[in-house]
Formats: sequence, structure tokens, C-alpha cells
Amino acid sequence: MTASPAAPTSARPRARVPAPGRGGPASPADASMDLLLQIIRQPVDPDYAAATARGVAPSRRHWLLGVIAVVVGVMFAVAAVQTNRAAPALQSERSDLIDRVQAAESQQDALRARATELTEENAALRAAALGGDATAQQLERGIAALGPVTGTVAVTGPGVVVVVDDAAEQATADGSGDRVLDLDLQILANGLWRAGAEAVAINGHRLSSLTAIRSAGDAITVDYRSLNRPYRVEAIGDPRTLPAGLAESAAGAWWHDLEQNRGMRYELGESRALTLPADPGLALRWAEVPG
Repeated sequence: MTASPAAPTSARPRARVPAPGRGGPASPADASMDLLLQIIRQPVDPDYAAATARGVAPSRRHWLLGVIAVVVGVMFAVAAVQTNRAAPALQSERSDLIDRVQAAESQQDALRARATELTEENAALRAAALGGDATAQQLERGIAALGPVTGTVAVTGPGVVVVVDDAAEQATADGSGDRVLDLDLQILANGLWRAGAEAVAINGHRLSSLTAIRSAGDAITVDYRSLNRPYRVEAIGDPRTLPAGLAESAAGAWWHDLEQNRGMRYELGESRALTLPADPGLALRWAEVPG
């Protein structure tokens, strides 16, 4: 008795179908994915597909896109017309504001010069009124000694010149660079005082105990007068010790970091003869004879 040949088998096993009466009819393997399969096989809504086949949806869509394009074009045209109409007025206002600022600065310079003249005239009249009295002469000498320190008189002597400026445009990746702030100039001026400076000026503006260094928009002001870049800080003092004292101070470390890590300009040099003007905003209001 010979055995019948075995039925051929496929490489992939078939799914086992439950017998009738034991679990009901067989269900396909992807029965749980009917919704996903329906979305994949029929992504377009049947009603929309029928309307598209009749040519209704494209024409309506084209009409709607045309309306939107016309509205956007009208909006841009109106904005351009308004901008062109407002440009002359804005330019005129800007020019008028610049003229007013320049006129105010010129008037301020004239008033400062007049105040300096009056201070010198007041000093001459005071010396003439005091006469040859010993007490008066002592008071006059005390006032003369305090003048250079307080900033009421112009001073001349050797010292150092520090030039600082914003970083170059290529110093940063975005091309903006770091800028000198009012805080940076405040730190530098205080560092020069601490290093032994007898008188300090920024861009020709004498600093005193009443001087304000502040920011006004994008500009830095000294006593409410805008400064131009680069910033030139002059300090009268001993040129042999002043640079070293500044380098060893916190201000020197601050600016060394700005120069090395921020790419900002920081140049320190010596000068044999500096002339710093007086601060016309100061005036002697009260004095007392020692003892």
C-alpha cells in the first residue's frame, strides 16, 4: 500500500479559519483598520468628487481665488498710495525736528560759552573785592585749589587718552555688532577717577560730581548733550601710573572683556599736554573758611 503524495504547501501559512459553530464566520485580518483603509482608498468626499466631475467646484474655486486676489491687490494699492502721500509730510517733520535740535544745540553752546565768561569775570571781581586781607587771600587760594577738582575752571596737563567705539559689523554673525552703552562710559570714567585722574572729559565735555551720563534713544548724552562716535575720553593725571592703575581696576577688566570677547574698540594712549574745558553748569554757591 503506497502513500498518496503530500499536497503542496505554500511558504506563507494561511490564516486559521474557525469552524462553523465555533466563533461564527471568518473576519479579514485588517477588519480593525476599515476606517483607515477607507480614508486611504477614498480621500475625496464622494459629493465633492461628483461636483468636480461635473465641473462645478473648479469654476467656483477659480472665481473665489480671483475675488481674493482682487481684494488683496486693492489693499496693497491703497497702502502704497497712503505711504506715498505720507512720505513728504514725514520727511518734512523729520527735517524740521533735525533743524530744531541743531538750533537748540547751537543755543546751548552759546549759553555755555557765556556762562564760562561770566565765571571768569566773577572770579576777577571776587579777587578785587577781597583785597589784601589775609583771610580773604586764604579763601581765594582754597577756591583756586578746588576749582580744577570740581571742574569750575579749565585745566591743562599730561595724561591719557582712551578711545572706545562700537564693535565692527563683522564682529558678530548677524552683522549687528555690540554697541557702547552709557554704563560702559560710566564704568570707564569711574575707573579713571579711581586710577588717579585729576580731571576727565568725554568728547570735550568736562565731567564733575554733578555730570549725568545717560542714554537717550540710540545716543549717549553727557549733561543732556548727545555724543558722536567714536568716544574720546581724556584724563589728566600722572601718565606713568594712570595706565597701569586703569588696567588693574575693575573698569580695565570690564573693557578688556569687551575688547576681547565683543570685538569693541578700546585704545589707550598717553599725551603730554591735554586741555580740558570747565564745566559751565557748575557755580560756587556756598563757601566756608576752615577753622
